[in-house]
Amino acid sequence: MLILPEIPLAFKCGIEMKNRFMLAPLTNTQSFEDGRLSDVELNWLAMRAKGQFGLVMTAASHVQEVGKGFSGQLGIFSDKHIKGHQKLSSTLNAEGCIAVIQLHHAGMRSPKGVIAQQAVSASDNEEHNAKGLSLNEVHQLRNDFIEAALRAKESGYDGVEVHGAHGYIISQFISKEINHRKDNYGGNLLNRARLLFEIVDGIRKICGRNFLLGVRLSPERFGMDLGEIKQIAQLLIDEDQIDFLDISLWDCYKMPDDENYKDQTLLKHFTSLKRNKVRLTVAGNIKNGQDVHHILNSDVDFVSIGKAGILHHDFPKKVLEDSNFISNVLPVTKDYLRQEGLGEKFISYLESKPGVIK
Repeated sequence: MLILPEIPLAFKCGIEMKNRFMLAPLTNTQSFEDGRLSDVELNWLAMRAKGQFGLVMTAASHVQEVGKGFSGQLGIFSDKHIKGHQKLSSTLNAEGCIAVIQLHHAGMRSPKGVIAQQAVSASDNEEHNAKGLSLNEVHQLRNDFIEAALRAKESGYDGVEVHGAHGYIISQFISKEINHRKDNYGGNLLNRARLLFEIVDGIRKICGRNFLLGVRLSPERFGMDLGEIKQIAQLLIDEDQIDFLDISLWDCYKMPDDENYKDQTLLKHFTSLKRNKVRLTVAGNIKNGQDVHHILNSDVDFVSIGKAGILHHDFPKKVLEDSNFISNVLPVTKDYLRQEGLGEKFISYLESKPGVIK
């Protein structure tokens, strides 16, 4: 059956998405340094909801103060953040959009100067000057992810996504290159993934079956093994606790980097999973109308839009009106980005990326 991007999508928790477009969780550095939401970040996200994204996901939001990954990061580790989150979730919902917050902890990837404390990780890491968490601290980290999800629900969000990708703390536990623990959170794959599964189970238990719950994974880089990530993904599906998997592929068209897995495309490795009722979204190089149609008809349930969502606040609307819509190409001017709702801090952040701004 041909999947069109305007077709609504039902999740097993009972929530329905009005179309197949999700705004990817994009680092934008626009919040206050204590983690409170700013009006600038609110406006950036609200414009995407008005632009007809069916689901808008916040940037990564840290669940512990020590888990801050970048300056201007949105926080969810304290009740002082609730007022801002209530404003954001209600604003997104008013546009008929599903509001989801991404729960995050940078671990050893907290840049120098962003946090006052020493960074933490699954194990001691000299390169990043990070200390390994004690067993009690691992349990506290698990509980703080769960409590952040409850805080998100109380703030009016429709759901949360657990950030288990891109070399952040959950990935640091999963990685056999980084995780050298000798307890139940280290060693074999099930132990290294234990933290993720305990977080997911805890969120489902405390937030209920009607709360949207997703997990983001990335299959390459940062010590990840594609075969192991596929095993984790299948276990998450089989345990029937999540509503969707969000796989960050960097490029939906690429072959795996690892020679051992080049029998099929990176995308096919995940569309071939036995997904039952769990929905799949992918991110990476989906920039035009034809990309959207191609990926959706490659057995993907909805698309996660990054750069195209920065360049066009109404990217979904443009694609729904013209299936051959072609996104603007980089670089663009600062004034163009301002017109698309980006604040000065976000523009400054993008200016550090080569080839983005003229």
